[in-house]
Amino acid sequence: MADQQALDEVVEFTSGLIRIDTTNRGGGDCQERPAAEYAAERLAGAGLEPLMLERTPGRTNVVARIAGTDPSADALLVHGHLDVVPAEAADWSVHPFSGEIRDGVVWGRGAVDMKNMDAMILAVVRSWARQGVRPRRDVVVAFTADEEASAEDGSGFLADEHPELFEGCTEGVSESGAFTFHDGSGRQLYPIAAGERGTGWLKLTARGRAGHGSKVNKENAVTRLAAAITRIGEHEWPLRLTPTVRAALGELAALYGVDADFRDVDRLLEKLGPAAKLVEATVRNSANPTMLEAGYKVNVIPGEAVAYVDGRYLPGGEEEFRTTLDRLTGPDVDWEFAHHEVALQAPLDSPTYAKMRAAVEEFAPEGHVVPYCMSGGTDAKQFSRLGITGYGFAPLKLPEDLDYQALFHGVDERVPVEALHFGVRVLDRFLRTA
Repeated sequence: MADQQALDEVVEFTSGLIRIDTTNRGGGDCQERPAAEYAAERLAGAGLEPLMLERTPGRTNVVARIAGTDPSADALLVHGHLDVVPAEAADWSVHPFSGEIRDGVVWGRGAVDMKNMDAMILAVVRSWARQGVRPRRDVVVAFTADEEASAEDGSGFLADEHPELFEGCTEGVSESGAFTFHDGSGRQLYPIAAGERGTGWLKLTARGRAGHGSKVNKENAVTRLAAAITRIGEHEWPLRLTPTVRAALGELAALYGVDADFRDVDRLLEKLGPAAKLVEATVRNSANPTMLEAGYKVNVIPGEAVAYVDGRYLPGGEEEFRTTLDRLTGPDVDWEFAHHEVALQAPLDSPTYAKMRAAVEEFAPEGHVVPYCMSGGTDAKQFSRLGITGYGFAPLKLPEDLDYQALFHGVDERVPVEALHFGVRVLDRFLRTA
């Protein structure tokens, strides 16, 4: 079991990593190297030989391998990203890069996404070194750059240019799973991610006839674009149940004693109450307009207008997504992928999933482990190019008054010290036996 020093170090490392500003604004505007050096130094202190790898100067990744006791076993990848999304200090109760520890809580950008998991990995690995522990299978540890943008400098670069570092890896675990979800009625759910919707970030371009703003113009690019994004924003996508989501609905229905009627999923979601939040975003594809660019003067009709749309599609749903966008954009608006990644699905009957479930249940026997599909995406998409099946497993035991999902990319991101201690214990238990 993880020792007391590991419990102390996970808090220290979470705070220390938060204090390193690795804000990723996109377009290459990020420097993960100081955080990578921090992680590499602590891995080296555990007797490992971490490699620091860059596609672009300053966009640093760290990879190390821990030899297992069974050389015939497949290797396991455990990965976390070092970059974070921007934070406006004026909006926060504490400075987002202070790493302040107050009243048993660690505050700052990355506290849940995902420097907490990075710290857990480091604490567990160092605990093993002190205790002389070796896992059953090889464990490859990777800390990546650029997850909050395109991953081109991070997991994409590693998968494409350094596949040999992941030789033998068949499965991987990373963020967004095994956290406490309180349903408001006293039940504690622990969703483990076994799938992700695909990423389809779109650039829409409408072209028309430029002209004076006072003249009639039936070929106005702004009007054409506005009509297209309105159709996209108002479109009701049809229900599509993947095996992971169907299993999630079935287990939740059984837990709440309701009929798992898959003929009327919307009604089933209503019966599940607050627990429906775990699945409601993953029963359909989606497309949300998010950015607009057009014009340079109020009395000039521009010849071009551009919009961006955050699209997500379920496993098996990409073709439907494409054909629907063709129809919704119409003949006057072109669209292309600004960023495009695959949807993922992982088996629920695997020994690895069973061991994740067992690890959570050992330390949270009052909880109910359920599968779920992530509405967004992680570095597991890029590592899937190497044939690595990805799960979301970053365990945290959270109090009822902390809305974990709202803290992702939100203001006053924070994580309780006790949640980090739970995470280290569960991660240690799982990785020893995985």
